[in-house]
Amino acid sequence: MNKIKKPLGFGYFLVVISLPLLSALFLYLESITHYEFFLHVAAIFLEVFIGAILVDRYLRWREKGRRTRQLMFIKSCLFRSELRTLYLTNFGALAYPDIGLEDIKDASLKELTGWLKQAENARYRSPEAMESVINEYVNAYQAFNRFLEWAITNDFERIFHDMIMLMHFIHDAQLFKSLHSDELFINKALDNPELMGRVTTILTDGIKSFLKFCIELQKNEPDVFLILMEDYQFAASMDPVSRKSKPSSCKRIESIE
Repeated sequence: MNKIKKPLGFGYFLVVISLPLLSALFLYLESITHYEFFLHVAAIFLEVFIGAILVDRYLRWREKGRRTRQLMFIKSCLFRSELRTLYLTNFGALAYPDIGLEDIKDASLKELTGWLKQAENARYRSPEAMESVINEYVNAYQAFNRFLEWAITNDFERIFHDMIMLMHFIHDAQLFKSLHSDELFINKALDNPELMGRVTTILTDGIKSFLKFCIELQKNEPDVFLILMEDYQFAASMDPVSRKSKPSSCKRIESIE
């Protein structure tokens, strides 16, 4: 993906800077010569300067709007395809808040906002349920990596930092699973409060990201929102059992308080 070019370059910046300087020069010439002609010329440069600022702001506003809309459709595509299993698994593993797909589809903005606040204190049904979500994050590595590249290309700093933290987490989980194939990553986290904090943050951030996106779609693209939720409902109906944690032959499982 090629980097989006700025609407106007460094040459434009130099021109804009020179305009008030030229205006000031002609004002100075008018003050020492008292020729009104210089006053009119100074006004012309000043008008062009003001116009250039307005044009620059308009172009920046238009570019920001274009990239924001592009981001919305990219997220919609990812959520409906490569990340669909991840979010189905994540919501299926939740103990609190107890949110179903039908609930989200029929919810009002007020209800979605309330669930978003509740997600700050989200709890999971069991360590095994959390492990199933971690596995889906590992499986979604390529999708997140492409999203990271898109954020870098389009200068979305917040998304860039979120993806960097997520990629570090996925690499840690991948490394652990490659070295301890018969153990659960969540068991390691249960023995390490700092790591457990990271796991909880990653998983609950996923819930919050989905709810935030649903709120955004309900406000701006209600038709896209309905299509998204219908896709999720259809996928869940195809294999509802897969959204639940299955018995594991791996070592130790402990309860989550």
